[in-house]
Amino acid sequence: MLVLTIRSDKPEAEIGLFLNDKSLVYEKWNADRQLSVTIHLKIDQLLKDQGKDLKDLGGIVCFKGPGSFTGLRIGLSAGNALAYGLDIPITASAGENWIEVGLSKLLAGKNEKVALPEYGSPPHITLPKH
Repeated sequence: MLVLTIRSDKPEAEIGLFLNDKSLVYEKWNADRQLSVTIHLKIDQLLKDQGKDLKDLGGIVCFKGPGSFTGLRIGLSAGNALAYGLDIPITASAGENWIEVGLSKLLAGKNEKVALPEYGSPPHITLPKH
């Protein structure tokens, strides 16, 4: 199974391609405030460089946090949208070994359907003014 990994909790974003649990390619780039613009371009280029395209993906693993509120939302939204649109499974993990944990869940047949973030604390949301 070809698996895309996404980590977007900090200014340096990370994506990778794995064949089952074997790393094929892994890329980091300084996405900072351009993550929403660059993430899809980077995923597309990563796949093209391996002679693959989106239809070749069999699953997605995302880093779920804790981390940047906006960064996590962008990465998880991209992962969730791809999983939904391609009708493939998605899992999310945390910690230093998030990729290994996520891959093992995915390869065991787990599908979270929607990967949810863990921000590390409640988000600070402004209450509406009356």
